[in-house]
Amino acid sequence: MSSAPPPTAGFEPTVVVVEHDPAWPAAFADEASALREALGDLLVRIEHVGSTSVDGLAGKPIIDTQIAVARVDVAELSRLVAPLGYANVPWFADATYPFFAKPAAGMRTHHLHACLPGSDEEFRHLAVRDFLRAHPDEAGVYGSLKRDLFIRFHGDRQGYVDGKDGFMKALEARAVAWARPAA
Repeated sequence: MSSAPPPTAGFEPTVVVVEHDPAWPAAFADEASALREALGDLLVRIEHVGSTSVDGLAGKPIIDTQIAVARVDVAELSRLVAPLGYANVPWFADATYPFFAKPAAGMRTHHLHACLPGSDEEFRHLAVRDFLRAHPDEAGVYGSLKRDLFIRFHGDRQGYVDGKDGFMKALEARAVAWARPAA
């Protein structure tokens, strides 16, 4: 949920938005099992994030996984997840929140985000997921926006991403406020 532009290098130029698939949680569970084995002791925590983690939410049919790891080392992570078909997609946040895509080229089936446990990146992504799970009305509005942007921009990735930007910033702010205990 960074406020900076998302990574685009190595991505297909189009997106597809589909209705929620009840098979997505099982697909995550399968991938999580493979990632646990590949990452071993480096892995601290693994979470299903993104639209596929929210029941009933339309989205891109790409399983988003967030891993909290003992250390963020892009080269080491790349070496460990490459046998599973992932490749690093270099972007500005590689030092704290590297991003990997599977397969390495073509239509993506999985995204992998790595962070340190307890980091702001970990917190924000989990806050948005949990907020949408707890507020189906908000998830419905978000799903409608995604379907509308997909149609309006004919699947053009950049139009879709740009169209969501303001909404996502406001959604993240609401989710973070909701998830942080009052002081």
